[in-house]
Amino acid sequence: MKRSPPKLSLSLLTFSALGAGAATPALAADLNVTVEVPRLTVAEYHKPYVAIWVEAPDASTAATLAVWYDADSKENHGTKWLKDMRQWWRKAGRAMSFPADGISGATRAPGPQKLVFSGAKGPLKDLKPGQYNLVVEAAREVGGHEAVRVPFTWGKPGAPATAKGTAEVGAVTVAVK
Repeated sequence: MKRSPPKLSLSLLTFSALGAGAATPALAADLNVTVEVPRLTVAEYHKPYVAIWVEAPDASTAATLAVWYDADSKENHGTKWLKDMRQWWRKAGRAMSFPADGISGATRAPGPQKLVFSGAKGPLKDLKPGQYNLVVEAAREVGGHEAVRVPFTWGKPGAPATAKGTAEVGAVTVAVK
């Protein structure tokens, strides 16, 4: 008796065919960001907690790039104040556990802070080309709260985009390289 070859399911064939033809190359761009932490003239100065993330223009999705907070506080009390960055906390922060590898770090001193995020790994690796906003939100003890949005085009190198805060965040510059 002659046996017929095993039949592959249609879904497996469809998946294999789509997988082979629909592969998209990884975007090898970098996102260069400069965030100015302003020097404030107040008697009791505290470095701000800062969250940096990329969101779709309709603010429906968010990918956290960096969170600066008091990571060295005893018994991890620094995480208690992360929710003061309200926009980021609602979009992504409350679902995260800290410290977050490659994302969280210590608060930064006043001055320009230069960051480079690779499109080949981390939160940007699955980002599709298109329009996005880089958001920098800062909150400071005995201080204020502020969020700055900078629109940029991912997947298309171009001129840097800049926006400026009024108190807690200085100039924010974004460049796709």
